[in-house]
Order: sequence, then structure tokens, then C-alpha cells
Amino acid sequence: MDLTYPRTLPRYPLGDGRFGSGPAKIRPAQLGQLAADPHRVLGTSHRQEPAKRLVGRIQEQLRELFDAPDGYEVVLGNGGSTAFWDLAAFSLIDQRAQCLDFGVFGNRFARAAAAPWLMTPDVRTAPHGELVLAEHAERIDTYAWPHNETSTGVLSPVRRVGATDGAITLIDATSAAGGAEFDARNADVYYFAPQKNLGSEAGVWLALLSPAAIERTGRIAASGRYIPDFLNLHLAIEQSRKRQTLNTPALATLMLLDSQLGWILERGGLPWAAGRTRSLSAAIYEWADRSEYAAPFVTNPALRSPTNVTLEIDPRADVKTLTALLRSAGILDTDGYSGVGRNQLRIGTYVSVDPADVSQLLRNLDLLIPYTIESGGRLARQS
Repeated sequence: MDLTYPRTLPRYPLGDGRFGSGPAKIRPAQLGQLAADPHRVLGTSHRQEPAKRLVGRIQEQLRELFDAPDGYEVVLGNGGSTAFWDLAAFSLIDQRAQCLDFGVFGNRFARAAAAPWLMTPDVRTAPHGELVLAEHAERIDTYAWPHNETSTGVLSPVRRVGATDGAITLIDATSAAGGAEFDARNADVYYFAPQKNLGSEAGVWLALLSPAAIERTGRIAASGRYIPDFLNLHLAIEQSRKRQTLNTPALATLMLLDSQLGWILERGGLPWAAGRTRSLSAAIYEWADRSEYAAPFVTNPALRSPTNVTLEIDPRADVKTLTALLRSAGILDTDGYSGVGRNQLRIGTYVSVDPADVSQLLRNLDLLIPYTIESGGRLARQS
């Protein structure tokens, strides 16, 4: 739906209106560094020293950002987080996983963990907007859940599950990494793609691996299980130790990531970034709590995501019309996730978002939600 901004309404312009939950805003300074290409990486082999130095910097910066314990390694490969789900099924789950399904992405991992060579996973579920926690169970060798459920805006704790008897903990951190604090000692695999807080493009996955996870991948690789090379984490570990990937990566993606990591670390690292996302999201949650037209979808404040704010909008305001009006005002990608809730907006509050733009976003919402209600179906018919 395309709409023209109403001439009768005042305008509250933004410096940058990108509020997508992923892919997300890339700062102009990053693009300038990419264009300058000071290390002459673009258009060169990823197996030569300039590209390998780039990979090495990313690995070191991520270890610093996450305060990685001794023995933990940063591994990377092509394909993004979706590819990593299948990679986990081939290379990390020994026999049976317990998976937490409290949103779309936890559900999708659970489906990957039901691969035919594995036992049926133990799937614990919660309604959208709520949280279920992992519980110790017999014959479970892998516990897996999202740190932040991007589809709903629920944040979960990163923790060990009781007496795990050699089980490992896998955390999908795609919309949390670089914007939410955690203790790396409580995860064996903290994996993510860099197109959200980490200010890059999609198409690559990265993972912080514990010694236990590294040992597990090596044992499975030697077990005789068929594993395609592209989904073989043991091979990815070997290549990452050489500061490269199994096949050719998008070097521009890695350059944008390198720039964003340096920007975050210069400002105080993960504590600074997590404080910024908490402040950005808190401004929206507090606005919604006061608003007569909106409410936080996640009703328990303790579970609310600092990086993805999901709002339930007054049903009198057609949300497709509302998002089209927002787009006409330069406010982009605020659509709710399909199949979650009824009449929603979803607002990314990643670390690159400017606090001044959040303030202007809220002024626009105060104006455009009641306008959408008052206009009824006329705007939709005009589109």
C-alpha cells in the first residue's frame, strides 16, 4: 500500500527513519569507510593476508565485546542464522535437543532439530508474547533457544540448565548480539548473523564456541554421520583458525561488521551498547503505557526486549494503513511479524538508532494513529 503524506498534517522529520527489526540501519560512517576501503580488501582473494587480517580483527573484537572466557573461539561461515540451524542439526546435536518455542524463530530451530537422523526433540512452548524456560531432562544433550525472539519481542535469560550431564547450550543471538548483555560462560554456542545490532548485511553467520562445543563437533564429524561440507561446523572451525571461511564470503559484509564493532568498543563495549538499546526501547514502552492507542504486546515488563519493541495498536486503526502513512513520513519497516498478534507494529531499537529519531517517531505515532482511526477505510480505498 502506497499513500501520500496528508497535506493537512504537520511534519515531524527524522534524521534517519530506518526502524526495521532486520535488516537494520547501517550508519553512514560505515558506508564511508566501506567506500574508502583503506586496507584494499574489496576485489581481492579471501585467502590472502588483507582479508585474513580483516577476519582476525573481527574475531578479536567479538572476543572483547563478549568478554569471552579462555578457550572460547569465534568461528564464522556463510549462510546466516537460518543455515546455522541446519548446521546445528548436522554438527552439534548428538541425539536429542530440548528446544524452546516462544515465537517464530524458536519454532523454526525446533523444526531443524527434528532432522531424520536425530530423535524427536523435546519442544517446550509458550504463547506469543510470553516465555518458557528450559528444564533439565533425561537423554537431552543439547538445550536451544533464542536470546531475543525477534518475532515477538521477548528477551530470555542465557543460563545453564541445572545438572546438564555433558549437555551443551545453544543460543540464537541474531537480534540480541551486540545489544543485550549476557555471561558467555553460560552458553556453549552463541550464534548470530550481523544484520541487526552489528550493523552489517546478511549472509554470514558467526558463533562464539566453548571448548565443549568444539569437542562435540569434532566427535560428531569423526562419527561417520553424513555432513555436507557447507554445514560442517568442524570444517568451519578449522578454516576460522586460519582466519578464513570454507568458501568465499562477502567481504563488504565483513568490512561493515568490522567498522561497527570498532564503533561499539570505542564507546564502552557491550555495557554501553546494551544501555543504549535499553534506553531507546524504554522510551517506546513508556510511551505505549501512557497511550490510549497502543500497548506493549509483551505484558510482563521483565520479558520485554531491549532491541525489538512490539506494540499492539488500537484495532480501530488499520495497521497496514498506518505503516503506509509512516512510510510516507520516512519511517520505514515498522510492520509486525506475520502471524504474531493481531494489529501490530514492530520497531527495531538496535544500537545504531539515534535517540532523537525515536523521539520523532513517537511524535509521528501520536499524530498518525488517531488520524488513521478518524479516516476509517477512506485511506485504504484511495491507495
